[in-house]
This record gives sequence, structure tokens and C-alpha cells, in this order.
Amino acid sequence: MAKPNGSSQTIIIKKYANRRLYDTSTSSYVTLDHLSELVREGRDFEVRDAKSGEDLTRQVLTQIIFEQETKGEGALPLNFLRKLIGFYGGGAQTFLPAFLDMSMNSFADTQKEWRKAANPMSAFEKQAKRNMAMFEQGMKMFMPTLYKASQTEKTTPSNPILEFQAEALATMQAQMQAIQEQLADLAKKD
Repeated sequence: MAKPNGSSQTIIIKKYANRRLYDTSTSSYVTLDHLSELVREGRDFEVRDAKSGEDLTRQVLTQIIFEQETKGEGALPLNFLRKLIGFYGGGAQTFLPAFLDMSMNSFADTQKEWRKAANPMSAFEKQAKRNMAMFEQGMKMFMPTLYKASQTEKTTPSNPILEFQAEALATMQAQMQAIQEQLADLAKKD
């Protein structure tokens, strides 16, 4: 995990006896919300006791989770919390951290895939528009009279075959427009 300046150093946060947190990389006091933001940005940090140098990262991360849960922004179901507490002190406690880490990594990977799957809808819509433009360009090149007939108002039916083809083209264009609108609606829902 990297800091914005491109270095891969871990940010050191000092925790003082008065419970204040000091970010040594920015030389400023920070809050738990700031640390939450660092986590969301994927930036690595360690929290150290300012006096003893003891690693307090686990306790501070747990405190952040506690704060989020008490604000009503809970992500942890009660059943999960009960089971998690049940693992403390048991033999499975040694295997649980690796299992939870693997599960969270798998979930994060799946979430990235969901996001990728949601975004291509706009790319799919753009591609559909490009395809329609190419289709229209092809129609202009290969069937100029048919395309012209479909684009202009007809005053007198001169050729029933051309009229039928023009109606078919107009129907296909209307269907493509409906598909594009449906794609746009799907993209808005994501």
C-alpha cells in the first residue's frame, strides 16, 4: 500500500496518553475518521504508543469498527459477532485470522469484479451507439436510395419494395433506440 507521494512507506501514527493521534507523515493530529479514510484509500499505517513504542494498530482498528457499529453503520451481523466471540480462547482461534483474512480478500476481489461488471454497461451503451452509427454508415454506402427513403418523408409511394425496406429499416432503428434507452436505464440504476 502506498502513500500518495508514491513511496511505499508505512505511515506511523503516534498515540499519546491523552488519546490524541499524531500522523508523523503530515505532522498533524488526526482523528479515527481520518484513519478510516486512510484504510479506504488503501494506505498502510501503524499506530504506536508515543511513549513505549508498543504497536496499537489492532486496538485502534478495532476501535474504528466499534465506532462505526455504534453509529448505526453496522456491517457485522449479530450472529457473526457471537460466533467470533465464541472462537476466542478456543483451539480454532489460531486458524481464524488466516481464514477471515482469506475470506475478506475473496470478498474484496468479488466486489471489484461486480464494479467492473457494472461499469461496462456504459461502455456497452457506447459500443451499441458506435455499432448503430456504423450500421447507418453502411446503409448509406450500400443502399443509398433505401437509406435516403428511410430518412426523408415520403410524399408518394414510388416503389413498394423500397417502401417496405424503408419501413423495415425504420423499425430496426426504433428497436435499436429502445435498446439504447434500456441500456441507459440499466446504467443509471448502477
